[in-house]
Amino acid sequence: MVAEPSLLSVKDLCFERDDTQVIDSVCLDLSDGELLQIEGPNGSGKTTLLRLLTSALTPTRGNIYYQGRTLSDCRFEYLSELLFLGHQSAVKVTLSAEENLSWMTGRSRTCEELLSALDSVELTGYSDVPCYRLSAGQQRRVALAQLLISNAKLWILDEPFAALDSQGVSLVEQCMQKHLDGGGSVVLSTHQPVSIKAVRRYSLMDQSIREQFNNDL
Repeated sequence: MVAEPSLLSVKDLCFERDDTQVIDSVCLDLSDGELLQIEGPNGSGKTTLLRLLTSALTPTRGNIYYQGRTLSDCRFEYLSELLFLGHQSAVKVTLSAEENLSWMTGRSRTCEELLSALDSVELTGYSDVPCYRLSAGQQRRVALAQLLISNAKLWILDEPFAALDSQGVSLVEQCMQKHLDGGGSVVLSTHQPVSIKAVRRYSLMDQSIREQFNNDL
């Protein structure tokens, strides 16, 4: 019986910038229902790796495969099943919270769904407020509301806990756990501990995958 290919597979991925090797020979695999945390100190290339995975950057060498196919062979399908949240909120400050969320989700959701998602991230009453009037934390919550209504199979999250209080961090973790339970997959970078039972970690310091499970019941 032939084994199913990994959801996402990276082989010998390298990236150079200004003759400097930023990412060197990264190899990793991600299956359905898995969470992979990218580790490393500031400057180790975590954000660069995530941008390579989103195809925003082109690798100097190596390949990225989605369900066994190179991204060049399935780019549209891949991007349609991908949700990326960068460490910046990336909201359009002249638009309202609701307008931003509608734009972020491709206008595929009803007004009721958008308002419900904003309510869930504690932005009740702010749906029609221009985002330039919101705090950094509130703008971050606008972006994170996507996690509540996204149909994307693969989430790539760069510092998703930035500018959030403990309640916001808990909400993001709940969204990730629900996504994993439904067969979705997550790649994230964060300096904060992740309180999800099983997290697989990839270190950009030694370029090796280390399985670590949280056995707390």
